[in-house]
Amino acid sequence: MRFELEGAIVFSGDLAKARDDIAKALQELERTSLQKGVPAGETAPRVSHHAIEGSELRLTIESGRYVRAHEALLRLRKELSASLGKSHRLGAREVRIDRYVITFDLDQEPMGPVRVPIAHSVTFQGATARLELRDVPEDHLTRNYVDRLVALVREKVAAQRYEGKSEFWDLIWASPQKPHSFDRDPTEEMSARGWVVQGPGKGRWFHRPQSAAIMGAMERIAVEEVLLPLGFQEVVSATLVPFETWLKTGHLQGVANEIYYVVTPATRDEAAWQDLKDHVKVTRQVPQQELARLLDPPRSGLTYAQCPNIYWSFQGRTLAEGDLPVRVFDRTAVSFRNESGGRHGIERVDEFHRIEPVYLGTAEQLGALREELIARYRHVFDEVLDLEWRMAWVSPFYLQQAGKGCDECAPGGQAERPRAAGSVDARAQGTIDFEAYLPYRGPRESSEWLEFQNLSVLGDRYTDAFNIKSQKGTELWSGCTGIGLERWSAVFLAQHGLEPDGWPAGFRRYLPALPKGFTFM
Repeated sequence: MRFELEGAIVFSGDLAKARDDIAKALQELERTSLQKGVPAGETAPRVSHHAIEGSELRLTIESGRYVRAHEALLRLRKELSASLGKSHRLGAREVRIDRYVITFDLDQEPMGPVRVPIAHSVTFQGATARLELRDVPEDHLTRNYVDRLVALVREKVAAQRYEGKSEFWDLIWASPQKPHSFDRDPTEEMSARGWVVQGPGKGRWFHRPQSAAIMGAMERIAVEEVLLPLGFQEVVSATLVPFETWLKTGHLQGVANEIYYVVTPATRDEAAWQDLKDHVKVTRQVPQQELARLLDPPRSGLTYAQCPNIYWSFQGRTLAEGDLPVRVFDRTAVSFRNESGGRHGIERVDEFHRIEPVYLGTAEQLGALREELIARYRHVFDEVLDLEWRMAWVSPFYLQQAGKGCDECAPGGQAERPRAAGSVDARAQGTIDFEAYLPYRGPRESSEWLEFQNLSVLGDRYTDAFNIKSQKGTELWSGCTGIGLERWSAVFLAQHGLEPDGWPAGFRRYLPALPKGFTFM
């Protein structure tokens, strides 16, 4: 890497009388302060040019990867301010960067243009990138924006290789094929019977008593047949997630376009809102520009998944060894995602209901818990819901949500270990999708199956992000296995139909009969 910076240190007075002292100080600092942190044989920063213009010391600084040029500039400000303060009563007030060029090598040539924020330009010559910044504020230096911009260019070039590639998918196990007498879209059938009503708004459904009863039964099955037998404890999570939390989990970097953002009133003062209220009374419409003026910018959003707030609740805490693995679940926070054109039926919506089990423990503990969860899911899907389903390793959801590719989840990648006898798979971490056949979509061999359940062991990604530790200092991992009630219901009804007489006995134990519902005249 090569860094070239053109900028200035602005002092409190004219530098003309300190010209000779500044030249001597710069030579000395190149031999001392600017050498600190540079390994032997590596290129240290150097001031290739300097000039005095009034109260400004204009500098051109060149460096390698160790002690970058902007770091050298900040060191020079500190040292020169101290020395000139004693000899000439001059202090450094600020630094200014007019132009900053970073040149670095990539693993591969880019396949197209790359655009990143803040940068004046990003250009390439083969596998060498040239990132140019102009008029760089000082806080961009102290907040490490430069390194993050370089990392973002690398990430975007690497991401170009993933565009157009299908998601990694590796079959683990499949149930026997089963006969299905129902071959219609269950959402369309429920809508025709008045069990569900689309809306209000896009990607939402109002569930009347029949559909609500089915989802309620699914919730009881999940809790009583999967979670409670494995020692999960219930918690109640907040529905709003602050940006600070999503920055730690990566959601704002990866799925910012899918989040439902929340704004709050800038003031509760009655007088400030009076004009808007009067306008609504007269026009029966909301004046959008006036409303926007009365609202604060968004600082949080509605739940995308419950796990970020659950991790937040453990932030900075040390867990007792005897409590590991921690097993909790939330079923109160409704999830919101801007699915846009991907919406379909009750199974792909903007607003949906899910149970979020989260677990924290050692790698060994979570490996064992994963096997126990799979066993409980097998029991439910085979003996209670009687589904035709399968399991597959897939691209981990947390990498997708953070906008990253997935070399590590492919066979032979870092997340894979040799398979162990009696185990579904001995990958230490990763995501398993549970998929179900939907007869109305066509032949099982060629139609798209629906992912209706997943199970992830996430390594230390979130325990590190939220600084969650164990009593003895053992490395902690985490994982989650979101249970979508709409998805469970859609799969069940697609395979068994809407007539309770055709439902398996295991499910009818939880829902012996449907509520009557309503008759509309």
